[in-house]
Amino acid sequence: MLRWCTTKLSRYLRLIVITDPKLRPDVVRSVEEALKGGATSIQLRMKEASARTMVAIGMEIRRLTKSYGALYFVDDRVDVALATDADGVQLGPDDMPISVAKEIAPNLLIGASVYSLEEARNAETQDAHFLGAGSVYPSSTKPGAKVMGLEGLRSIVKTVRIPVVAIGGVTESNVLDVIETGVIGVAVISAVMGASDVKEATARLRRLVDRALALRTNGFSDRKECT
Repeated sequence: MLRWCTTKLSRYLRLIVITDPKLRPDVVRSVEEALKGGATSIQLRMKEASARTMVAIGMEIRRLTKSYGALYFVDDRVDVALATDADGVQLGPDDMPISVAKEIAPNLLIGASVYSLEEARNAETQDAHFLGAGSVYPSSTKPGAKVMGLEGLRSIVKTVRIPVVAIGGVTESNVLDVIETGVIGVAVISAVMGASDVKEATARLRRLVDRALALRTNGFSDRKECT
């Protein structure tokens, strides 16, 4: 089984860009623009697409992420992740159990989507490699999602011993506040895929995230080195 040290993983999770065919129908092109702008990971999210469509697009994303030195994750679908040689999969509370996913796909990085402190603790117990915690702010892509706010996010970061990535309503205007909670990175959809220029929007966010992480002194140096 692959072992990922936190310091290594954190380099790839600082800016995860998630696809959205409704905002950007040409998924592959939008992914390439995001990678050009500095996305450190790409997550393939296509809730309404067939497995065949996801596999075809996923293979192109795999090619691009390898070329740009980024990680490639698939949202929900372990089968698609395996079929397209993804680096990992993002699983929510209603998806395949983390323990089962780790058994059938031991080399995949497992990101757990959590919406409360209880879910965060449970995902850590199941040995998720990292958490995607939110929604930090109201999100247009998930209008019904419960908002935990910065304090809710901070409580998760302080409680668990695995890396946390913030998701939900993260934008250029609030990303510095989000990073200050102790997360190792952010995951975005609308802030990039809803922008007029995907490459430039990604580049601006990447600069802000890099600056905030460089200035922060209370990172993950005191946490487990490997998960």
